[in-house]
Amino acid sequence: MDEMKKANFFYPLIILILISGSSALDQPVPPAGVQAKDNPGDGGNKMLITWKTVKAPGLSGYDIFRQAESDTWTKLIFLGRMAHKYVDDAVSNSIRYRYKVSAVYPSGKLESAPTDWITSSAQWFNPATLPAVIGTIVFTSLILFFITRARRGMKLFIRRIAGLDAVEEALGRATEMGRSVLFVPGLSTIDDIATIAALNIMGEVAKKTAKFGTPLIVPVADPIVYTVAQQTVKESYTTAGRPDAFNQNMVYFVTNQQFAFAAAVDGIIVREKPATNFFIGMFWAESLILAETGATTGAVQIAGTDAIAQLPFFITACDYTLIGEELYAASAYLSREPLLLGSIKGQDYAKLAIVIFLVVATILALAARLPTPNWL
Repeated sequence: MDEMKKANFFYPLIILILISGSSALDQPVPPAGVQAKDNPGDGGNKMLITWKTVKAPGLSGYDIFRQAESDTWTKLIFLGRMAHKYVDDAVSNSIRYRYKVSAVYPSGKLESAPTDWITSSAQWFNPATLPAVIGTIVFTSLILFFITRARRGMKLFIRRIAGLDAVEEALGRATEMGRSVLFVPGLSTIDDIATIAALNIMGEVAKKTAKFGTPLIVPVADPIVYTVAQQTVKESYTTAGRPDAFNQNMVYFVTNQQFAFAAAVDGIIVREKPATNFFIGMFWAESLILAETGATTGAVQIAGTDAIAQLPFFITACDYTLIGEELYAASAYLSREPLLLGSIKGQDYAKLAIVIFLVVATILALAARLPTPNWL
């Protein structure tokens, strides 16, 4: 009986405490922890306002208010109930401001206390860019280090590229057969990195055709690329000690119309029957048309592009294909010029550093999520 009396006494008391506690939690409250400060890492004219998210039921959102010195309060914006910060980008560096945040309920609004007066200012450095700065310094240092080593005569290893190893053999075959070499530097413009890489390779091929006395044919689809290609071939013949063998008609503009250009090059292949065809640069749907025509003449074909959609056609119809970054490394591979070699090696080691960083960061992130073993 005594236990029943105690239960009859305590149960209403417990229920009363729970009801009063829940009613206290249901009461609307103003935002807490409201702070305003200069937005970090920018050129000024911005303020960052933060507050703690209110968890009271019935909250629909927040009104943000701003007051400048000797001015009245102005409502800036209404934000949703999950918001906890706002960046005010309509302030001036020379004026002091303060802010307050109002929690909006169906029954009304509850405002926070105003923040302290603050001003915005420009920062000379954004800390968020520090990883990019460190990465740039490391990347640049690696490139300069390997360029210096290459200029001192140290041998730098570059992975063997079969298509480039076959260049001299293919040119020698053309010389023995007394037939020409066709080089198509893509159909894109001079501002395309693939076109620039193609012109670099063409310069090295032109040096070898000058050395062997092999006729060179370079049809071009862009007027500016035509001018640059002509000067590149001329310089290559001069460097090879055969300026007299250069003929400006080796390089000529055809048309900038895609399939008209493809038809013209196909005609050249059928009529001239070059012993070696180079299709290097940016290509589109005409890639298979060119490569198929070249294959029917029995020519050795070396292609290269960074256009992923065209690689399958070149791989199928050509003898050798430079895939992706092999196109960019080709000029360094052929010329062995210290500046290019050092740049390629520096990039390779930078990629290795990035891979190592990602692997270590992934392992650390996974380890942080795993429970601690009992034996630790």
